[in-house]
Amino acid sequence: MSAKSQIALAIGAHPDDIEFYMAGTLVLLRRAGWETHYMNVGNGCCGSVQYNANKTRIIRRAESRRAAKVLGAHFHESLCNDLEIFYDLKTLRRLAAVIREVKPNIVLTHSPVDYMEDHTNTSRLAVTAAFAHAMPNFRSVPPRPPAEYDVTIYHAMPHSLRDPLRRLVVPGAFVNTASVQETKRAALAEHKSQQNWLDVSQGMNSLGDKVDDMARAVGKLSKKFKFAEGWRRHLHYGFSAADIDPLGAALGKNYLVNKAYERSLVSPAGSITK
Repeated sequence: MSAKSQIALAIGAHPDDIEFYMAGTLVLLRRAGWETHYMNVGNGCCGSVQYNANKTRIIRRAESRRAAKVLGAHFHESLCNDLEIFYDLKTLRRLAAVIREVKPNIVLTHSPVDYMEDHTNTSRLAVTAAFAHAMPNFRSVPPRPPAEYDVTIYHAMPHSLRDPLRRLVVPGAFVNTASVQETKRAALAEHKSQQNWLDVSQGMNSLGDKVDDMARAVGKLSKKFKFAEGWRRHLHYGFSAADIDPLGAALGKNYLVNKAYERSLVSPAGSITK
């Protein structure tokens, strides 16, 4: 497989997830000349204590479209309601159609294990939909032709940088988001409906301050960047012809490999990789 284009697709579970976990990297890719895409699998209908589900869905769709515009990314419609993001065939076929249409070389998505199942299931769906990108015998809905090209999946940090059992998760690589932190805040500010919801449900008094706090915590782990997003790269088998790191190639000095993480990866023979 060989990539001729430079396209990145961010796949979040809910409106504002991309802004919290992935937006800085997406904006840096756009600045590096990449075509960027923005998609939430869930429509955000449960994220309100003020409005009913239908009105909330309408409000949050409009907010997401505005946020995608701030980020300079192509907007894609959601597939299902909140808390209905299941690893099922119907959703998988529809997400596979999006991936086949976009043909991303980089997919940014959630951690494989996170504090809530919508995030975890979104990650699983993104991985399988990308895996099937070149499989002619897997049918997408609507039908889209498969194509041979390299795709690399990067998993964002879980919420609070911890897994559901409270263990700290360390990134395999860091992306310096200091130059785009204000753009992240501006995109997140478009999700105006969420301030009240997150204040009630999670005690977040300021969305902008929270996104800065998260980026600052990851930056501290890097020991180099003031603000950062953390990533773990998915195993390449079935996705690309070789073990490649296109995010690092695209972002250059704004990308830092965590050498300790790489050393911790055990080879099949039981030795530590160098």
